[in-house]
Parts: sequence; C-alpha cells; structure tokens
Amino acid sequence: MNKTLTLAMLIAFVLMFFSASCAPGPNDLEKTANQQGKVAGFWKGIWHGLISPITFIISIFSKNVRFYEVHNSGFWYNFGFVIGAGLFMSGGILGKKKSKS
Repeated sequence: MNKTLTLAMLIAFVLMFFSASCAPGPNDLEKTANQQGKVAGFWKGIWHGLISPITFIISIFSKNVRFYEVHNSGFWYNFGFVIGAGLFMSGGILGKKKSKS
C-alpha cells in the first residue's frame, strides 16, 4: 500500500473514533414524567428551541435553568427543538435576508 493512502486511512479512522466518542449517550429520563407528572412533547420542543439561545446563556449562570428538557417524548420533542432552533438561528427570526439584486 501507498504510504499516503495508509496515512490518510489512519487519520480518517482517528477522526471517526474521536467523532463517535463525542456523541451523546442515551437519555434515561426520556418518556418519563417530571415532578409535575408532565412529559415535554413536540410543541414544548419548538418553544424550547426558539428560546434556546437565551436559556443557554442563563444556564451558564444558574443551576435552576436547563438548556434542554430531559423529561421529553423522544423523537417528537427533538424534532420540535430542532425546528424551533432552526427558526431562530438561520431559518427565520435571525436568518439572513436575501438581497434583490
């Protein structure tokens, strides 16, 4: 084998290994109710995604505010969170306006 190809394969393997090691683990509290007996669903996910930049900043300084609801319904909460965050970040409220030139 060529030395360059071997080195490229080694670098790719190391990058894949490090990328996989940064992936989050399972959420043990998913689909379980919180202290009030509620589980966050799709609409709460959208809301939490919309306010995520604000809650992120607050969560740095406060132990009572979390960035992400761990007591959620799973896929639908995650889907709503991504839509909400996408609307805020790049697709809607703070998104770039297209020029008419």
